[in-house]
Amino acid sequence: MAEVRKDQATRAARRAVLIDGIPVSTLGVVALALGSNPDPSAAQKTWWIATTIAFTLAVAWTLLRAFRRGDEYLRKIQLESMAIAFAAVLVGLQVATLLDAAGIIQLHQLAQLILIGGVVIWLTIADLRTRFTR
Repeated sequence: MAEVRKDQATRAARRAVLIDGIPVSTLGVVALALGSNPDPSAAQKTWWIATTIAFTLAVAWTLLRAFRRGDEYLRKIQLESMAIAFAAVLVGLQVATLLDAAGIIQLHQLAQLILIGGVVIWLTIADLRTRFTR
């Protein structure tokens, strides 16, 4: 009976993170689309900066809510998943910097995509670990 309750609590926590993550993902895609214009106007830059700030605040809010919801075990999984995603983002940014220095691609085109990919990696690893370890 206690195990069923833990499984239901884990499902509810995953569902809550998914629901919180949908607006974050949407803001990330919008910020990526707005920032991909190579020659933006002043209004486009303003919208891009505002969307990027909203995206950053939404990520912080989602993190805070996810940590407050979870027990010690879920917090441990979240922190380990974030550490892996952070490492992936660092490697991705380093590769993008090298590609930019070589003149193959511009860094500003990849930076947001790498950061959004890091969030996706973090959420995916955390979800898979909570599904298969409890």
